[in-house]
Amino acid sequence: MAKKKILVVGSSNTDMIIKLDRIPKPGETVLGGEFVIAAGGKGANQAVGAARAGGAVTLIARVGRDMFGDQAVAGFAQDGINVDYVFRDNASPSGVALIFVARDGENSIAVASGANGRLAPADVRKAKKSFAGASVLVMQLETPLETIQAAAELARQAGVRVVLNPAPACPLPDALLRRVSILTPNETEAELLTGLTVDSDDAAARAADVLLARGVQTVILTLGARGAFIATCEDKRLVPGFKMKAVDTTAAGDIFNGALAVALAENKALPEAVRFANAAAAISVTRMGAQPSAPKRREIERLLAGGGKTSRRRK
Repeated sequence: MAKKKILVVGSSNTDMIIKLDRIPKPGETVLGGEFVIAAGGKGANQAVGAARAGGAVTLIARVGRDMFGDQAVAGFAQDGINVDYVFRDNASPSGVALIFVARDGENSIAVASGANGRLAPADVRKAKKSFAGASVLVMQLETPLETIQAAAELARQAGVRVVLNPAPACPLPDALLRRVSILTPNETEAELLTGLTVDSDDAAARAADVLLARGVQTVILTLGARGAFIATCEDKRLVPGFKMKAVDTTAAGDIFNGALAVALAENKALPEAVRFANAAAAISVTRMGAQPSAPKRREIERLLAGGGKTSRRRK
């Protein structure tokens, strides 16, 4: 089967990770950590997640002309990602993230965006021909909003489905949301976008209704280990996740989105696509690092073949 074409517009960072018993409080120093450097950035994570899940991925991004940029581009190429539109920036360094990871897998992250903040609408337009024949465009919010809007408009013109992961959370204009085929917030992001607390399936349904009313076609609200809540105008259901021992949750949402794009491009039914993405995300939390945690297709299929709960439709 030919691989389906996936576009990713977004960020690329180098993650500097310290694994600790617990995340330090403000003003506190915690000793005894283990230090790791890993490739990251939400856009790059999603691109790698999609490539390993079986997609033919083109990444549109910007990195610095520095060691971190060199390593990032080499890593993308190793995963078979098309790097023709990974632009090198002469004025800004590559993005960097500093990450604390606690023993229970929770994390705290600070990001210096660097070249990511200079990914411009003009960069996206230079990649216009890559939109032709693409199945899905995946984006997040670690690059300028005007660039996200430009890519969404090119996708609309080309008939490409748009998956937007609204992270890091920020207010979004309705004009952009009307271009979004699938919005994939977590609970915190859904709360910021709707003003509603998301603490139950009923609350998730109410928050999803607000986003659907603003023009989004489908909302997939990711709920961590619980799975993901799907909402369209016709159907609402929870697709349960997989129980795994979490080591590092840093890129679980990114891996979910990358795998989801592949499943959608392969025309899987939405609940099946979400279950595929849940499996990829579940595997990722058992490993340290962002891109190093992204599973291969065969690993995802092995977990799916091992069983797991089916989706629960909301009455």
